[in-house]
Amino acid sequence: MTNEIIKKMQEIDGPPSDVEELKLRSRYLRGTLEESLQDPITGSVPEMDNRLMKFHGSYMQDDRDLRNEREKQKLEPAYQFMVRIRAPGGVVTPQQWLAIDEIAAKYAGDTIRLTTRQAVQLHGILKWNLKTVFKEINAALLSTIAACGDVNRNVMCNPNPYQSEVHEEVYQWAVRISDHLTPRTNAYHEIFLDGEKVYDSRGEDFEEEPIYGKVYLPRKFKIGIAVPPNNDVDVYSQDIGLIAIVEDGKLQGFNIAVGGGMGMTYGDPQTYPQLARVVGFCKPEQVVDVTEKIVTIQRDYGNRSVRKYARFKYTIDRRGGVEWFLEELHNRLGYKLEEARTFKFEHNGDRYGWVKGTNDRWHLTLYIENGRISDWEDYKLKTALREIAKIHTGDFRWTPNQNLLIGNVTSENKPAIEEIVERYQLSAGDRHSALRRNAMACVALPTCGLAMAEAERYMPGLLDKLEKILDDLGLGEEEIIIRMTGCPNGCARPYLGEIGFTGKAPGRYNLYLGASFTGDRLNQMYRENITEQEILDTLTPILKHYAEEREPGERFGDFAVRKGYVKAVYDGREFHQTVSV
Repeated sequence: MTNEIIKKMQEIDGPPSDVEELKLRSRYLRGTLEESLQDPITGSVPEMDNRLMKFHGSYMQDDRDLRNEREKQKLEPAYQFMVRIRAPGGVVTPQQWLAIDEIAAKYAGDTIRLTTRQAVQLHGILKWNLKTVFKEINAALLSTIAACGDVNRNVMCNPNPYQSEVHEEVYQWAVRISDHLTPRTNAYHEIFLDGEKVYDSRGEDFEEEPIYGKVYLPRKFKIGIAVPPNNDVDVYSQDIGLIAIVEDGKLQGFNIAVGGGMGMTYGDPQTYPQLARVVGFCKPEQVVDVTEKIVTIQRDYGNRSVRKYARFKYTIDRRGGVEWFLEELHNRLGYKLEEARTFKFEHNGDRYGWVKGTNDRWHLTLYIENGRISDWEDYKLKTALREIAKIHTGDFRWTPNQNLLIGNVTSENKPAIEEIVERYQLSAGDRHSALRRNAMACVALPTCGLAMAEAERYMPGLLDKLEKILDDLGLGEEEIIIRMTGCPNGCARPYLGEIGFTGKAPGRYNLYLGASFTGDRLNQMYRENITEQEILDTLTPILKHYAEEREPGERFGDFAVRKGYVKAVYDGREFHQTVSV
């Protein structure tokens, strides 16, 4: 079987990468992880085991702020681990939130970070504490498996508090899809939860992965469900984007969009961000089958030789396009998708403050800058959320925009929660500018090993300067989508920002303009490798132009395209085209 799999890989794209060899011989993601975690000599694990760790929801980092000093002292880097907790649609109970709060306090620097995929990351965990952390997460009926790695990741879903009945139904489909596509290997329970081994003394396995097989997927895979008119999940950035079609208050089914993805590699025009393309419609009872069959197409045809070409968007673009994909999908399904239904997106942000749902419950969306939840001297955010969780009987929802929604609050509980919000001066977004409310940044330095520049730590200061410019131009309440990442990999979806930044070097960024406010058009690079002063000098006259000549209701990204600052890009293969200004 091993030789057959390798031969198939070689026939399609060339010799398999070392990661494919690793997965193939890992005994369903076990490798030597258990031995590496027990090694008392180092706070790290070997790189090959680190790659397997990702499938279990964690990967190794080191504190880059300390790297040079530790090297001078002839010490190994300050190794630590990030653990990512996944929850379909970002929904957890108050009791689960309290468990996460306690784990963060004991092992992760008393800080929680909400991600752009409705998950939670805990940073700074030492190797010696990893198994304990995993056990405590599992005890709270939460999981980290498949939060990273070459599998389907956390399934995103619109929190949609103002359409609660429809949201609940859509959310349940997100849970079913997530459960169906979760890896079946028992390795997670064996290694981290002291579960019973399913291998005999000869190492023969009694497992199988009915969807993924022995080598899983060529790269990560992402699914998100949007409920129009809100595209907060950035549905076109997903490998599979599901667009809920609601008629007369009832869920009719889902439009299917395929082949989106944000990452690229600097200097390689064969890599690019791409928008998912709508290819048809399926009924609710078909959606699990449809998503499984799409995943198997990527499993069988994705590039297993060069990982940067392995995402599903490249599989579709290079194998024959949407027509090829649909023929392959229909053959696997045994039936055809219906024609896509009509829908319309109007925005992709969060609605801040209190909103009453159709189930006579209340929902409160709180602004969380870049998703970072901690206690500061003048802002006890983490403490306040802990107090809310102790009395709340509904749920907590992590939004795709790194904010937190206190969901399903009863009328009886609402006054008590309002009192905590007021006492701790929690922000529902009203005390922040429209620009800041629509901003996102990735973690970047000091923990991300891929970061070339700051993002989360730098963006608030840059926003201070941009806010002053906007205020002076009378644009202080103008909503503009702004995104920043420390590298080109796209974790905060920078290529869907009306203004986007990707780190190029310390203190230097590429500047992108022209994405749509509703997330259905890519931006395009306008200036390369520029400093903060150059950013401000570049944007000021463009924003002034916008203030003076925009049409009624015209969004900034649309203006940038109409006035020729950049071209409209709807196909990622045109993303690298040059623009003369």
